[in-house]
Amino acid sequence: MDKINIGKYRVDEPINITERATYDDLGVDKKALRKALKTVSSELAEFQDTLYAHGKYGVLICLQGMDTAGKDSLIREVFKELNARGIVVHSFKVPTKVELRHDYLWRHYIALPERGKFSVFNRTHYENVLVTKVHPHYILGERIPGIESVADINNGFWEKRYRQINDFERHIAENGTLIFKFFLHLSKEEQRQRLLRRLRLKQKNWKFSPGDLKERKLWDDYQTCYQEAINKTSKPHAPWHIVPADDKNAARVIVATILLESLKKYKDVKVPELDEEIKTNLETFKQELEKEKE
Repeated sequence: MDKINIGKYRVDEPINITERATYDDLGVDKKALRKALKTVSSELAEFQDTLYAHGKYGVLICLQGMDTAGKDSLIREVFKELNARGIVVHSFKVPTKVELRHDYLWRHYIALPERGKFSVFNRTHYENVLVTKVHPHYILGERIPGIESVADINNGFWEKRYRQINDFERHIAENGTLIFKFFLHLSKEEQRQRLLRRLRLKQKNWKFSPGDLKERKLWDDYQTCYQEAINKTSKPHAPWHIVPADDKNAARVIVATILLESLKKYKDVKVPELDEEIKTNLETFKQELEKEKE
């Protein structure tokens, strides 16, 4: 497989989402893609071990995409080589009563990675400018002062929310969180096929919800919201990457490669030097343990 040009997926200037590809097989078959993923994931696991020992950065991975885009399986396949102690996955659903008693970023802030660890957000704080923008009446449940009806939710409201998200990400980036944001870009036809598969295969039936069809009818609205959110919030410290998602195996390799190549640029991430006293007495400690066999 040829070297992946990770730059072509990154958003560094305003994009038209309809011009971005939803399919990229990377020019190789499924077997080759799976082999490539295992190699990259193993290297990611090695980096994570070093990151844990270094203990100064946390890594936040944000996954967004339409229903059936492959977020769950991507998490399973890309990160299965990592040490379980070093990665936490958070799947954000409809806000609970407790979460609604706080501002919309609260539940995401408390789920941020510890230094030395990875956190994966399966759906993210961006739901608050995606689902809520398509269904603005959801905002009323947040009980925000001055928002008494949908009529109060104007363009100024959304601009303020984009600013708040940018401020949030800038703050955590300046305090040691490395942020990666991935939009798994799925075609409408591929979503149709995946929904049909859930209906046709008995073992997949549990994944289907009639609500999926209702949301599918709002496809164009969601694409517009994704485009605006990406254009408003892709920053050097928190870039968006648009990953073609019609081929799941390729999407996994692309995401894993972007993570690995980007993280390897942090040359300061190293196993810490031993304390001088410990370094000096390593041989003594070893001899003490070896004597226990006698």
